Formats: sequence, C-alpha cells, structure tokens
Amino acid sequence: MRRPVQVVWFKRDLRVRDHRPLAEAAQRGPVLPLYVAEPSVVGAPDFAPRHWTLIRESLIELRARLADLGQPLVVRTGAMPDVLAVLRERFGSLRLWAHEETGNRVTFDRDTRVRRWCRTHDVPFAEYPHMGVIRPLPDRDGWADRWEDQMTQPLTDPPDTLRPVDVDPGPIPTHGDLDLGPCTAALQEAGASAAHDVLDRFLFERGRTYRGNLSSPLTAQRSCSRISIHLAYGTISMRTVVHALRERTQELAKVDHEDAGQWRQSLRMFDSRLHWHSHFMQKLEDAPRIEHESFIPAFDDLREGEFDADLFDAWNHGQTGFPMVDACMRCLRTTGWLNFRMRAMLCSFAAYDCWLDWRRFAPFYARMMADYEPGIHYPQVQMQSGTTGINTVRIYNPVKQGKDHDPDGTFIQRWVPELRGIDNAASIHEPWTMPPIEAQAAGCVVGRDYPERIVDHNAAYHHAQDRIWALREQPEIQAQKKTVLERHGSRR
Repeated sequence: MRRPVQVVWFKRDLRVRDHRPLAEAAQRGPVLPLYVAEPSVVGAPDFAPRHWTLIRESLIELRARLADLGQPLVVRTGAMPDVLAVLRERFGSLRLWAHEETGNRVTFDRDTRVRRWCRTHDVPFAEYPHMGVIRPLPDRDGWADRWEDQMTQPLTDPPDTLRPVDVDPGPIPTHGDLDLGPCTAALQEAGASAAHDVLDRFLFERGRTYRGNLSSPLTAQRSCSRISIHLAYGTISMRTVVHALRERTQELAKVDHEDAGQWRQSLRMFDSRLHWHSHFMQKLEDAPRIEHESFIPAFDDLREGEFDADLFDAWNHGQTGFPMVDACMRCLRTTGWLNFRMRAMLCSFAAYDCWLDWRRFAPFYARMMADYEPGIHYPQVQMQSGTTGINTVRIYNPVKQGKDHDPDGTFIQRWVPELRGIDNAASIHEPWTMPPIEAQAAGCVVGRDYPERIVDHNAAYHHAQDRIWALREQPEIQAQKKTVLERHGSRR
C-alpha cells in the first residue's frame, strides 16, 4: 500500500531548523511542504503590503532551503481546505502536519475549518506548539514552569533529506497577484539566514547596552534585539532564541572583564522580555474574543459614539502638533519598526488624548508594524487603552517622553523636517512656546509650518482618568476584574 503524502503546512513558521512538523513528517514518507497564500488572510484589515514583502522574501529562501533537502516548497493561492481537496484528489491519502498558531480571528476560523475538513475526510492532522503558548490552558497557575519546560527541550534538527513528491511547486505570488497594491520595501532583511545573523550580532555585539538603551527611539534601533520580525514570521523559533541566549549567558558568567556585568544585566532583561512575549500571546490564545471585544465587555461602551475622524487622521499621519508623537508615527509608517515604549506612547495618545476607541484604530496600527504579532498587539493595545481592568492606567505625557528620551531633539528633527530650523532643544519639544520672532527665524510658525496641537493634553488626561476610574470602581466591574486577573494575570 502506498504511503500517504505528508503535507507540512507552513504558516508563521517559515524555517527548517527547529521545525518539528517537518522532522516528524520526513520520518513517515514523501513530504509535500506547503504554503498557501489565502485571500481571507491577506485581505484582512490588519494585513499590509509590507507584511507580504517580508513573507515573500522568507518564502523564497525557504523554498531554496527545502530544495536543498530534496523537495522545494509548494505554494498555492486559495482557501486552505480547497487546496487540501485538490491535493487529496491528486494523491489520495494525505497526512497533515503543522505548528499551532495564535493568530487573528481570520486564521482562528481558518484553522477551525481545516480541522473540520480533516475530520470529515479522515486526514490525520498533527499540530505542535512552538511559541511558548500552552493549548489548552485552564488557568495561569504553573504557566511559567510549563513555558520553561517547552523552551528547554532540545532543538529539532532538520531532516537530512526529503523524499520528493511529483508536483509543480508553483509561483510565489507577487503583491499584484494578491491585489495588495504597491510593494513596500522591507527595511529589515527577512528570512532564516538573516534571523540567525541578527540574533548573533545582538548576543555578541549589540546587546551590551540593551538594558539602558531600549527606551529611546534614538538608541533602541541598534541596541534592541530586532528579532521581533523573525519571531512574527517564524524564520527563527522562540526556542532557538532562548537556547542561544542561555548559552551566551553561561559564557558571560565565566568572564570577568569590565563589560561582563553590563552584558549580564542586559541579557537577563532580554530573557524576561521573551517570557512576556509568550505571556501576551497566551492571552489571545485563551480568549480570541479580545481581538474585537474588551477584556471587560463594559469597557466597549466607554468611547462608543465618540470617535473623532479628524483626530484619528491627524494621529495616523503624524500631524498632531506634538513633536514626539509625530516623529514616532512618521518613523513607524516609514520603517515598520519602533521601540516598545514609543509604540505604547502612540497608543496612549490615540486612546486617551484623542479618546479613540481601540477597536477602531487597532487594525490600522497593526498594518504599520512590520513585526505585527496579533497575540501581542491586541492585549497591548487594550492595556494601553485602559480596557483590561487589571493594569495600571498609564497615560503618557508626549512632551515629557520627548524630553526624557530625545533630549536634544535629534530623533524629532530627523522625522519632522518642519522643526529642523529650531536651534533651541526646549522649543523643538514645545514649538508653541516660541516667541513669534524666534519662530519666524526658525521657519516654523505653528499653525502655518507645523500643526497646532490637536488636543489639550492636560484636559485630556483628566477626562480620561475620570471616565475610566468611574467605570472601574463600579462593583460589577470589580467582580469581573477578578475573573480577568485569574484567567490572564501573570504569576510572578
């Protein structure tokens, strides 16, 4: 009897190293490695052309790497169940292998349909965890230990060879093929080779100053790991990152040179951030509804009917009149990357200063991020919008953030050219305070050359605090808060 064709379904795991579904499939018969470009996924509100740029580059490298093993990547366009039906008609018996995915509602529903199709057609389907997310998880007790157990398992070696399948690999779709509009350049190199190179340079060259430099957009671009894009598309596994980090930490423990202490502090913080990465993904895994609904549903009414389209437009184009907000937004729109603190500030400004409903701006915000990870994005947006019920309401002062993390205005002037004529750092952060004669000399008259502030931050701060705390103090909200904390709160 002919062995079933082993279909390895690649999704957000575009690599061959530490890829257990691929390794398991290779032991059982001929392997058909498959990626499906799905219109429902690329057409979702949170998907952007820059995402496909990175995916496509990663697929090109993955296809070549799999070809070296004996079977190139097969790429199809369509709905996954329909693609499986065609393969089943062609080859008869199939077996499906994949990693679990904690994605948006579109991929959640897609995975549900695939499982149903497999059950209906007697196609065995094996899924494996790979991001430190536990499925299913009744509560958070013991989560950290289970994460550690998953991360410290040995890495899975790639198969030596793949038994090929007689099938046309098919073209890797372009942006035009998928109706995605203009191709946007990937300002960070994609693919598994780049992922390992980025990680090595962080652990051995750039990471020493991580702890002290991750908050400023000036220094974070170099000092941060920059591995987030590769984790988002799975060109490197979380477990590979953890193993490399722990090995480097052990090396540093034996070293007594001047910089070793700073290295150790920075890498301990990076280790903590990897835990938090999975911690937030676990929230979406446990409650897919939080993509479209507040952790505490009553918060959905907090901003209902108060969405100001003009404020949203000014925020998303970096035209708010607050220099640090505008510089960060323009940087993110152009490069697809911004350090975490500044992302949080942008979200805070949208949610509190502009009083925008997070459900309205979250998909747009996701489109700007090249490293968009749904499991991190939606819990974080809710946390920065004050709708979780369990987190501190943190309203960022955009002027203070600028003075703290860009004191000379270097980052601001890089991204807001309207302010480049200003020599006084204080005026760069608060151009509305310049005397008229100074503004004329600098070529930056507020209201003519640079926008007026779209909101009064102090008034917005008190309005947001009053509205949110009035809701949080209600007895029924307090009761729901306990449920959220039990289900999603960290266990330190």
